[in-house]
Amino acid sequence: MKSTTILIADDEARLRKLLSEFFQKRLGYKVIEAQDGEEALNIFFSGDYKINLVVLDVMMPKYSGWYVLEKIKSSSNVPVVMLSAKAEEESQLKGFKLGADDYVTKPFSPNVFLARCEKLLKGKMGDSPDVLTFGIIQVNNLAREVYVSGEEIFLTPKEYELLLYFISNKGVALSRDKILNNVWNYDYYGDLRTVDTHVKQLRQKLGDASKYISTVRSVGYKLESKYENDN
Repeated sequence: MKSTTILIADDEARLRKLLSEFFQKRLGYKVIEAQDGEEALNIFFSGDYKINLVVLDVMMPKYSGWYVLEKIKSSSNVPVVMLSAKAEEESQLKGFKLGADDYVTKPFSPNVFLARCEKLLKGKMGDSPDVLTFGIIQVNNLAREVYVSGEEIFLTPKEYELLLYFISNKGVALSRDKILNNVWNYDYYGDLRTVDTHVKQLRQKLGDASKYISTVRSVGYKLESKYENDN
């Protein structure tokens, strides 16, 4: 992915430089830096660059990372990774609720951080069919588009992967731990309610198809196979 462009927004110049060097030298990605939230939004919406991934510090001058995240996710599905010194559960859940695809607490291992970013960029498209259909849900993997009864719905990258995981495991009761390990694909130390938050958001967007995802008491969730041929 040599044409990949990363936007790093953080008011700490040293951290921006460190991450920029890692992205550029280790992976060959192009990096654009912003020192505050206002500059980050101006760069992202300028149309001058095709941004493939955004790294946002939570606490920034002018506009906070939360504000920038919300603005980006209101019109784009580009993956966003939040950086914060706050490890509290409440802060992490807020990030995921606003659409963040990952939440990394400082200090962190640059190597692990890069691996997590690569995971978001690559996604889990490689082994999936071009088009997946389950009941009134249709997923176009090539275009990363999701339709319910012919109407397009817009999912965040993480919601998209969660839906793919459910469809790939239809009829199987999936624990929250298993969902975290397979959809997030790294050791997640936060609250398991992260899964609940994403499932809730996915159900809301699926509308009439939300009934397909049932809650399995004391376990997690299941995509009910009885709806596979639903019309």
